[in-house]
Amino acid sequence: MKANQYVNNQRSKQWILGIVLTIGGFLISIPFIWMILSAFKPESEILQIPPTMWPKDFTFDNFSYLFDNMNFGKYTFNTIIVVLCSFIGLFLNAMAGFAFAKYEFKGKQPLFYLVLATMMIPGQVTMIPVYLILNQLQLTNTMAGIVLPGLVGAFGIFLFRQFMSTIPDELLEAARLDGASEFRVFIQIILPISKPILAVQGILTFIAGWNSFLWPLIIANDESLYTLSVGLALLKGQYGGNFGLQMAGSTFMVVPIIIIFLLFQKHIIEGYTISGMK
Repeated sequence: MKANQYVNNQRSKQWILGIVLTIGGFLISIPFIWMILSAFKPESEILQIPPTMWPKDFTFDNFSYLFDNMNFGKYTFNTIIVVLCSFIGLFLNAMAGFAFAKYEFKGKQPLFYLVLATMMIPGQVTMIPVYLILNQLQLTNTMAGIVLPGLVGAFGIFLFRQFMSTIPDELLEAARLDGASEFRVFIQIILPISKPILAVQGILTFIAGWNSFLWPLIIANDESLYTLSVGLALLKGQYGGNFGLQMAGSTFMVVPIIIIFLLFQKHIIEGYTISGMK
């Protein structure tokens, strides 16, 4: 009797908690929903009082203006290049993590600790030295200068190393005995087994590349090299009073991130749990 009462109490608490979280989630989502719907409203409807949630006069004029007059097509192209190059860096991170996990070489542990130590250095501290190095290499105001500093990162190497350390050495030795080269072992054995961490890092890499703002703003003087985040800040400065354009730009910037998060939130959360694996 007491057991049934306890189970019923637990179920009631779960239902109450679920209802509270649902209401809270809906309230938090209202600004995002209003932003997205306002992107399809004319300026007069956005400013009217009382405000409307659903557009009365549905229009794509705000998005058309962004791409026709604000060069958002070029910003999108640049952002996609940054994201694709970040995925190349993801492959390099995987190779470095594999080396730290499965190879023995002189100075392995001190070098790995040095890599981990870089995680404690704020990115703002290294921006000036990196900028000066790229300036000496004449890579400032170039797409290469934008993507090169972000190709590899200590956090990605650490995650791959932690995950690949759990792969049995016997599996790799069997492949080597069959005549597989080290690169083939990495491509055909390590990477397929590492699909979970690859999914995690791929999602985080996409989000970081899509949101890239500060470094492209610093390294690029030419507007043709700006990313979407920089273009959105430029839009706010030039058209601060045009809320329709700002809503359209913010929607175009935020919606892909929301979609990725909703589809792969399980993998994103796993990314922070894998970092604690031994």
